[in-house]
Amino acid sequence: MKQLTLFCLFLLCPLHAQEKEKSEATASQELQPNQQEFLNLPEEKRIEFAKHFGEASRFFQQKRIFECLEAITEAEKIFPTSAELLNLRGSCYVEIRAFDKAMTSFEEALKITPKNTSIRFNVAEVLFVSKQWQKSHDIFQEILREIPESNMALSRLVEFKILLCKIKLGQDDEVTILAQKYDFQDDSPYHYYALAALAYEKEELLEAEAWLGRANRIFRDANIIAPWQDTLVEYGYIKSFYGDDEAPLLE
Repeated sequence: MKQLTLFCLFLLCPLHAQEKEKSEATASQELQPNQQEFLNLPEEKRIEFAKHFGEASRFFQQKRIFECLEAITEAEKIFPTSAELLNLRGSCYVEIRAFDKAMTSFEEALKITPKNTSIRFNVAEVLFVSKQWQKSHDIFQEILREIPESNMALSRLVEFKILLCKIKLGQDDEVTILAQKYDFQDDSPYHYYALAALAYEKEELLEAEAWLGRANRIFRDANIIAPWQDTLVEYGYIKSFYGDDEAPLLE
């Protein structure tokens, strides 16, 4: 099974820690409607929800996907209009490659929080693995403008995904510009993976593998390399360790 590069930065859905620090007047001004609705629940319900949500998040991190889905269902019985739960449910469906169900969950979450960057990233990821290059490209472009400068790792990864989309869209001039945007002094694997992608596209497999080898020697932390390598697997340049499991196209 290919592992998608999901951006699961869940918002603080329970808000239990925040509510002690805010007056009701301040909270009503700053919180979204569904968050205020959550705060209107009895305290014991909020605590129970937080328990199930915490369990679901822990199960997801441990790749215990079906247990995660069970915990999500229990949390939804208490508060079903949680964008964070829907985002997490969609992420579970991605892990088991149920992309249609994943997209439905993400779209429902966006109805609640239309500008949520993490959810929109996940939508773009599903479109990416489903080979809907233009739609994926456009959302990644929007997200790129919103990523804080301090989060260089994410912005570089998004730019790399945009580069790959442009390859499929035949935007060769823009691909060349993006591939040369950063050099070996950059604090991300972008330079090496961009050149590897170009080599793969020319079917120069040995050169591509050489660039990836350089990246592995320089960035020794597997947590840094993993999302870049996963992206090449999703894209089709690298064969999945688990075999050929092409994603079905979304309608």
